[in-house]
Amino acid sequence: QVQLAESGGGVVQAGGSMRLSCTASGSPFGTYLLGWYRQAPGKQRELVASITNGGGTNYADSVWGRFTISRDNAKNTVYLEMNSLKSEDTAVYYCHARNTWYHGEENFWGQGTQVTVSS
Repeated sequence: QVQLAESGGGVVQAGGSMRLSCTASGSPFGTYLLGWYRQAPGKQRELVASITNGGGTNYADSVWGRFTISRDNAKNTVYLEMNSLKSEDTAVYYCHARNTWYHGEENFWGQGTQVTVSS
């Protein structure tokens, strides 16, 4: 199975930018649906961005126009570029991969990386 590892989190000032990376090992994920989720303390985990194997993307309304998800299948990596960051973006960000099979699907999660946006 695939293992996911996020990197790039940290502390950034409001209005700043940050780029998260998630690299997979164990299996290539060129055909997987990939996404970034986030979870703030006391909140439910929410999808912030996803990207299909064909490069189609969607975004949560709260990040639309500010975040960009991309993938490099050759590097087995998915990125989340975050711009114009707000304090509300503070959360643990999780990389997610979904592999759809003829019989169902499998979901894989990274351990998460903390993003803190200071005001």
